[in-house]
Amino acid sequence: MDPRYHIADTSEIISPALIVFREQLVDNLRRMIAIAGRADRLRPHCKTHKMPAVTRIELEHGIGKHKAATFAEAEMLADAGVQDIFLSYNLVGPNIRRAVEFRRKFPLVALKVQADHTRPIAELGAAMSAAGLTCEVILDLDVGQHRTGVEIGPAAKQLYQQIASTPGLVPAGFHVYDGHQHQKSRDERRAAVLHEWERVLKFRDELVASGLPVPRIVAGGTGSFPIYAELSEPTLELSPGTCVFNDAGYSEHFPDLVFPAAALLLTRVVSRPTADRITLDLGYKAVASDPPVGKRLQLLDLPDAEQILQNEEHLVVRTARANDFQPGDELLALPWHVCPTSALHKQAYVVSQGRVVDRWDVIGRDRWITV
Repeated sequence: MDPRYHIADTSEIISPALIVFREQLVDNLRRMIAIAGRADRLRPHCKTHKMPAVTRIELEHGIGKHKAATFAEAEMLADAGVQDIFLSYNLVGPNIRRAVEFRRKFPLVALKVQADHTRPIAELGAAMSAAGLTCEVILDLDVGQHRTGVEIGPAAKQLYQQIASTPGLVPAGFHVYDGHQHQKSRDERRAAVLHEWERVLKFRDELVASGLPVPRIVAGGTGSFPIYAELSEPTLELSPGTCVFNDAGYSEHFPDLVFPAAALLLTRVVSRPTADRITLDLGYKAVASDPPVGKRLQLLDLPDAEQILQNEEHLVVRTARANDFQPGDELLALPWHVCPTSALHKQAYVVSQGRVVDRWDVIGRDRWITV
């Protein structure tokens, strides 16, 4: 076993369990800051961890700007002490009202929200104005993923002008997410990212020349993080997420991003149904099921294991080493996709120097807390 993941006493850990290794977490944060050059260039996405405890460690390391995808995550960040939050999700329906409630509950928090369509912009402006409040709005630009955002061009300029002219709203810059860039080659990824970046800068300069402020560009995710980090643009905010914990998927897609795993799953053998199979208590209620069956995790000390069946509470693997295991034996697994995996756990066990020292609540896994 890798000595970084040694746990002296697992008797109180109820499996399947999410384990956060504190030293590896802190090491990853320091690596992020080193890549960025300065902590204040970062705006990490909390969707990976969803934990106040992790947020507070980030704050201790000088990371003051944060990103969220839900109001629950934003509220978690605010309660942990973050005063600059970007909710990078298009607000519609009740979320318009929730933005007003959030501003009322956390008046000292600089809340920024995302938009890419005229109707929600108008509705948010009306709601904020009626409440006597203001809210910063970041225009979401589509740079190729075609999930959300508006393509760079006249329509995008018109939307940004609408934000600037709507009472209750303040234009706050661009959001440029490029999650479709999965090139394993760093050089190929850099070329693709910078091609779109040049278009973004040209568009920014056009708006500024017309008198519109563009104070920030929140750019990229984990994969493109080191590419943007090489740039010296002063308004750029770097927005990695997964590398706080890291996972098997990002290690596979981006081999140049060297971050040790900081969050693993502890699982136990519950049955040995055949001579070449063991059954673990690691069903898809404990690990993200968005990857296909068979690719949802890696068993660190059982590399030959073939995942042949997974249900809600069970994972059946075929291995030549099946006879080495008895019910109750333990294994550590690295999830392929850690962000939705963390959302499946109410708490994470925290290990430091080989011992369980705490439990951290995964507060941001819910859609609703109080706002």
